[in-house]
Amino acid sequence: MLVSDTSTPTAPAAPVLPSRRVAGIDCGTNSIRLLIADVPGVDGSSLSDITRHMEIVYLGQGVDATGHFAPEALERTLKQVEIYARMCQQAGVTSIRFAATSATRDASNRADFLDGVMARLGVRPQVLTGTQEAQTSFSGAISALSSPASPVLLIDLGGGSTELVLGRADGSVLASYSMDIGSVRMRERHLRHDPPTPAELESARADIRAALDEAEKHVSFGQAEQVVGVAGTVTSVTATWLGLDTYDSQAVHGTAMPLADIDTVTDWFIHAPLEERAALGFMHPGRAPVIGAGALVWQEVVRRIAERRSAAGRPLATITTSEHDILDGLALWAAREPQPPARPAA
Repeated sequence: MLVSDTSTPTAPAAPVLPSRRVAGIDCGTNSIRLLIADVPGVDGSSLSDITRHMEIVYLGQGVDATGHFAPEALERTLKQVEIYARMCQQAGVTSIRFAATSATRDASNRADFLDGVMARLGVRPQVLTGTQEAQTSFSGAISALSSPASPVLLIDLGGGSTELVLGRADGSVLASYSMDIGSVRMRERHLRHDPPTPAELESARADIRAALDEAEKHVSFGQAEQVVGVAGTVTSVTATWLGLDTYDSQAVHGTAMPLADIDTVTDWFIHAPLEERAALGFMHPGRAPVIGAGALVWQEVVRRIAERRSAAGRPLATITTSEHDILDGLALWAAREPQPPARPAA
């Protein structure tokens, strides 16, 4: 049975015990990620990483078309939840926040997934609304930015949805919007050939642009002083631009990438065949099939933001890539509002 969580992920931080060991788990349409961290400060505003882990499980396989989770996708994902449960137990985690996002919001059989997570992990996932997802991602990203220029526009480009959040450097959110546009959705909806045909690309671009038209009714792109991009598509584009042979999160985090170079690298991803994308030394095999579609979304989003900034008389030169996102926001939430596992991992 679906249980709604009414707590607010971005509520003002309350005092927490020093050195609380917490975990955040983010289960999206394509990947499931784990962060185990210590919260060393009494205000619960910073994290000291213990481990970060990511696996591509493709939970959202076919959800956009069918409206439900495929049995094999559930099996893959719950097996990984079992692994994460053991890791949390072995690390001595005392509080866990598990977020299910776009695909789970859409799946008619989501209760099977939520019950499966509860049985393995001992906590019931929070099925975040698009607004909650945006706010949690913003709180995680802003916690790791060095002297951000306010207001900040955050773009969290996922497999099933893309969140846009305009907020202040103190973590407060001014406006947000969640688009049902992401790397997996675009690939499944439009890009049936590899590389995609011109007609497929134009269809996908029209879909993305329509979503951006709606997003601009809620979020002002031209108002942002700094633009930050997070999640796998954005970090992969950045790693490619940096020429990395293997993934280096420290090199990627904080990179200010020129807009012209974003356009060039995303264009390569859009048109490169699968074997060339998969040959990148840092590319996860599960991300390679959808990264072209993600790059298309990122290219359209960046172009739209650049247009609005230019129209406002303040051309945008770079976009900052952050390694910190909703996962950090979940860990901070776990510290702020403890949710201990109900029972040890199996």
